[in-house]
Amino acid sequence: MTESITIAEAERLAGRALEQAGTAAAAAASVGRALARAEADGLSSHGLARIPSYCAQVRSGKVDGRAVPQLVPLGASGARVDAGHGFAFPALDLAIAAAVERAHRSCCATVAVTRSHHFGVAGHHVERVAERGLIGLIMGNSPGGIAPWGGRRALFGTNPIAFACPRREALPLVIDVSLAKVARGKVMLAAQRGEPIPADWALDAQGRPTTDAKAALAGTMLPLGDAKGAALALMVEILAAALTGANFAAEASSFFDDQGPPPGVGQCLIAIDPGPFSDGSFVDRLEVLLRMIEDEPGTRLPGARRLELRRKAAADGISLPQPLLDQLRALAGG
Repeated sequence: MTESITIAEAERLAGRALEQAGTAAAAAASVGRALARAEADGLSSHGLARIPSYCAQVRSGKVDGRAVPQLVPLGASGARVDAGHGFAFPALDLAIAAAVERAHRSCCATVAVTRSHHFGVAGHHVERVAERGLIGLIMGNSPGGIAPWGGRRALFGTNPIAFACPRREALPLVIDVSLAKVARGKVMLAAQRGEPIPADWALDAQGRPTTDAKAALAGTMLPLGDAKGAALALMVEILAAALTGANFAAEASSFFDDQGPPPGVGQCLIAIDPGPFSDGSFVDRLEVLLRMIEDEPGTRLPGARRLELRRKAAADGISLPQPLLDQLRALAGG
């Protein structure tokens, strides 16, 4: 059984639940917006199902709900944001503003985020960069989920990478990929619902393929593209953790429970002003390429389904399982 609520109501419920758990109002609002937007785009593994766990982590001190992210300028085109073991979303609000301002001034900008947490839908962050006329690239590491190719120990996270660029008369083009074959959040949802998973998603703790979601969570995710995906996950560990001074995947605690110390992971955001590099022709040249793709029978641009779901959610609201909605209302105080 499900019930539909508006996106605004989803934001309110999420934010109120976090405030009730001890999160500062501004941080709770930032997180609520991000998770409601994930639901609107059909990305429920990064949506409101995270709220009960987030609230538990605030109460236990695993997440500092009152942390205020701090920006440290690094010359004209760089900056570092310390999330202070708070939620990633307020830290990334600050990082995006810094990256956009610096890229417009210096052509390119890099902002490193450290002592951070789960950063949700990676594509949403760079979409905000592209809405300001820039190319955006972001990557973040996460608690251990993928083993080096041929190994069993989860030394890499599922480590998403997202890219976005502006278009002339359309919403930004967004490409968002997890370096696991699927997002680990989908396995979490299957475990919560008692549902099996496909046999090519994950390995159990003994390195065997499994359809048991709980066994998969105790084991490792298979990387996208096999050995090549594992190599890309290593690249993200270097740029999101080694570069930022954050914890590596194997050092980070889980995003999903309230046990242990803060995860302390990192993100790396890069913004590029395409105008100076292309003599102003970038957006027009991009449209040539995208038209060629769309002219191919059977193709569609990345994100087309996501945008259609977003339009539908704006008109009709988002549908949530009744048990989750009841839990959110209880956490929000009714």
